[in-house]
Amino acid sequence: MDNTFLTVAENIKTRRTVKPAMMNGHKAPNGHIAALLELADWAPTHGFTEPWRFIVYENPEQFCAEHAEVYKKSVSAEDFNEATYNNLKTLGDKVSHVIITVMQRGDLPKIPPFEEVAAVSSAIQNILLGATALNMASFWSTGGAILKPAFKEFLNLREEDNVMGVLYLGYADQYPEGKRTVPLEDKIKWVK
Repeated sequence: MDNTFLTVAENIKTRRTVKPAMMNGHKAPNGHIAALLELADWAPTHGFTEPWRFIVYENPEQFCAEHAEVYKKSVSAEDFNEATYNNLKTLGDKVSHVIITVMQRGDLPKIPPFEEVAAVSSAIQNILLGATALNMASFWSTGGAILKPAFKEFLNLREEDNVMGVLYLGYADQYPEGKRTVPLEDKIKWVK
């Protein structure tokens, strides 16, 4: 196998989820984030709909405060959890940048929504792999209020659009070990 394949394979195999609390607070240059977004823009897209949209927060604390408030407003007083609110508010304390990822539905009705979701997921994977290549930590989150209608409303999205998650990017001093729980041969069926 050639060196390019081995480099790509190593990058894929070493990519890890690093939760924001494990990040160390070092800031990434905005140029690195712009380069990651350029990689995202080269994801596969059926019909060239390019449904990915990104909202980048250079100040993660601002996003986290807004996210916590969306959570607070989206739950009843009985369901409100102060610990959840405080966790959401401080989640970005050690993070460099936050990227909200959105699937903006294209104008081609023949393209099924799941293909738009797959395209944005591919764009997100490009960001995560690019971050790994830059020795950056990353966490793709859908927790808190991110998938709730209130968050969609906060972003002024259309009914047919979807929030795909929030990417927390930064640096870490340690990275978790990778593992798979199901053997690869149990996931593959070869047809001859």
